[in-house]
Amino acid sequence: MRKPLLALSAVAVSALVLAGCSTGGDAAGDASSDDATISIGSLYEPQNLSNTQGGGQGVTEALNGNVYEGLYKPTDDGEVEPLLAESAELSEDGLTYTVTLHEGITFHSGAPLTSADVKASVEAVIAEDSQSARKSSFGPISEITTPDDQTVVFELSERSISFPYNLSYVWITGPEASAETTDGTGPYTLDEWRQGSTLTLLRWDDYWGEAAANAEVVFTYFTDATAENNALLSGEIDLVTSIQNPDSLAQFEDNADFTVSEGTSTTKELLAFNDRVAPFDDALVRKAVYSAIDREQLLTSIWGDYGTLIGSMVPPTDPWYVDLTDVNPYDPELSRELLDAAGYADGFTFTLDTLSYDPHPVVAEFLQAQLAEVGITVEINTISADEWYTKVFAERDFEATLQEHVNDRDVVWYGNPDFYWGYDNADVQQWVAEAEQAETVEQQTELLTQVNEQIAEDAASVWLYLYPQIVVADSDLSGYPVNGLNSQFFVYDIVKN
Repeated sequence: MRKPLLALSAVAVSALVLAGCSTGGDAAGDASSDDATISIGSLYEPQNLSNTQGGGQGVTEALNGNVYEGLYKPTDDGEVEPLLAESAELSEDGLTYTVTLHEGITFHSGAPLTSADVKASVEAVIAEDSQSARKSSFGPISEITTPDDQTVVFELSERSISFPYNLSYVWITGPEASAETTDGTGPYTLDEWRQGSTLTLLRWDDYWGEAAANAEVVFTYFTDATAENNALLSGEIDLVTSIQNPDSLAQFEDNADFTVSEGTSTTKELLAFNDRVAPFDDALVRKAVYSAIDREQLLTSIWGDYGTLIGSMVPPTDPWYVDLTDVNPYDPELSRELLDAAGYADGFTFTLDTLSYDPHPVVAEFLQAQLAEVGITVEINTISADEWYTKVFAERDFEATLQEHVNDRDVVWYGNPDFYWGYDNADVQQWVAEAEQAETVEQQTELLTQVNEQIAEDAASVWLYLYPQIVVADSDLSGYPVNGLNSQFFVYDIVKN
């Protein structure tokens, strides 16, 4: 698991019928005449080929929207639009969603898409052995029925304003899909996955929507950002999905052979405490740590002029964003006063579990130096992504950790005391629950703004900065996505000019 896909999103259904769309991706150019191979560099190789078995960010980047599709498609503005769903009706009491599927869609295996496949796909996400972080998002589902092959009925035990958005992240999988094989409805089939090296997608000529604008896409995986950048410079790859080595940007910015694009990011760099254990069960200690860190200096030292400071889990693209960057200001003297008030005038020592890939090691060393100035000793324990998933996310065996959280509208996880960071505030839990059952976007926004403000006041975590989303591509390339919403990277519009 490279990065955990941790999101609970919300959109209002303002009408009883959501109009469907007739095609999948909107391909650029004449797809039938473009036989190009697009080579994409990424640091995020999938752990497996499933979105319910801990496949991580890489499986979403490569397969979501490309090989697999959902009933709805997430858009760059944080909303959703129908995809495999032709239409949907919401009952007046908000407890029944009736979804009608497009007719004539088949999986890559040749099997027809039916309502039974939708039911099975959602049930796989909420199954007892599912590792999907979205599992709890579907708690309101009480029953799924399939009155005919084209109709799926979701009965909810309570209102869920986020339900259509959450469905957009459920892959509808065919009978041959597993953690080792794929069977989707998307514009590409999986040709070959050479673990540790490449993953190749081939345009599927029987796709139900608009054909992909290229014939083949090869994801090439790197464990080192410098090696990835060198591959782009040498022409081995055409594009890097997200630059992770800021020092490398200069060689591309003034080079006519490349285009540097900065899009909208939802990825937050967190110093996440285990709020269940001392000393981080004390908000005064968490606030003391927060105020000991010069986040502006950190952001500049890592990303230069790129990136954004944030004061909570909410990025500016979320409807309930407010600027909270000054709630926990950089103030070492205040930090010492808070430590004294909490009974730690002489400081304390804690272990920081740090992911091994960039930029986490550099961030960890920065935090170690800053916290030492107020008497706090940081012992850095570097671990792999797989170890992080087991040790931190699954077993909660940690004191503090560095992690990036990639999704929008994920502030609601602070309303779940069982989540890995263990933040437990009854008011926040109530507001999150009420927001999910809200009848209007305005009600939802008001409640989640309160959540936003409260977690900042409690310093539930330290939100260090919002990543920049920087895509670097060969100047002959066009049609690639530049925004970094929820790890998705739709490749069907990419062409070589």
